[in-house]
Order: sequence, then structure tokens, then C-alpha cells
Amino acid sequence: MTIDKALYSAPEGLESLDDGEELDIQIDDEELGDTQEPLEEPIGFDENLVEHLDPGVVEELVSDIISDFDDDISSRKDWIKAYVDGLELLGLKIEERMEPWPGACGVYHPLLSESVVKFQAETIMEIFPASGPVKTEIIGKETPQKKEAAARVEADMNYRLTDEMTEYRPETERLLWGLGIAGNAFRKVYFDPGLTGKQLSLSQQKML
Repeated sequence: MTIDKALYSAPEGLESLDDGEELDIQIDDEELGDTQEPLEEPIGFDENLVEHLDPGVVEELVSDIISDFDDDISSRKDWIKAYVDGLELLGLKIEERMEPWPGACGVYHPLLSESVVKFQAETIMEIFPASGPVKTEIIGKETPQKKEAAARVEADMNYRLTDEMTEYRPETERLLWGLGIAGNAFRKVYFDPGLTGKQLSLSQQKML
């Protein structure tokens, strides 16, 4: 009795084609290639990225930022109005008063103003002592190396906040005044090259 071959059996002769070598398949397709042209020069770390972006991308970013800024102002308009009205009702605004005498104080509630001044004065002395506002703390096991590093960090930060950033304490006092009046305050620290240049010139004048 003969046995029929399977319907899906491999064709004869394929065994002779298998020589053990791997097939190298190459696909040439322009759409799959990298169409982005390489930059002529690498962008430096401190360079202005706007100068390297497409004008259309810059316009889109500017539009988004302006829209977000307007939405932020709009969402806070009730709070801003209440804050301004409160300052006006308290008499905390700059004006040249002639009544009842020239230069008279226009504060309507001196008790509240006195409380804000005391809060500002006591708080600034706590967070800005004579030794400096920065104090370091070692987390974990203390070692001589960690103690030396903590001392260096504390000395460097106190030097920067007291000698280099001369505006840090006045701005902190202003922040505390707003905190006492409005109940909240926010600090944003950033690098200002123009202000740094002025500080350097003043320090050079002191050295001379």
C-alpha cells in the first residue's frame, strides 16, 4: 500500500540550498532613512536655543507663553483686587498728605501695621542671624570628611547670600512684609548677569 505525501510538505531539492550561511537582506527605502540634516556646529551648553530654532517653532512657543501668562493673571484677578483694596482701606500706600499736617501718616489701622512690622523684624532676625542664613545638617553617619564638606558648603552659601547677593536680605524683608499683609509669599531665585556686573563693579570700588 502506497502512502501519499502530505499536501504541505516542502518541495524536493531545498536541502541542497542550505549551505549554513546567513542571508544578508538589505532594504533601500528613503522614507526609512534619517532625513534630519546634521547640525553644522554643536550647540554649546550656555547658548541661546532660540537662535537655533525654526521661526515657526519660536512663534508657537511665544504664543503659548503669552496665553498661559494671561490665563494666570485672569485667574488671580479677584485675589489681586482684594489685596489692592485692602491696602487702600488700611492706608498703606505712598501719597503726599497735607492733612492734618504736611507729611502725616495715612495709616488707618496702626495696630495692624505695628503687628506686621514686629512680625517682619522678628522673623528676619530668626532666618537671617549674624552668622548667616544657611546652616548645614549631616544626614546619616558623621565622618570627618562629611563635617569638612558641610562646613565648606555653609561658609560658601553664607558668603554668597551676604556678600555677593547684596539684594537677598532686602528682598527677604520685603517678602516678609507681604507675607504678614497677604498671608502668603513666594520666592524665585535666578541668575541676573546685569546685576552681578553691578555688584562686581561696586566690590571693585570698595577694594580701591
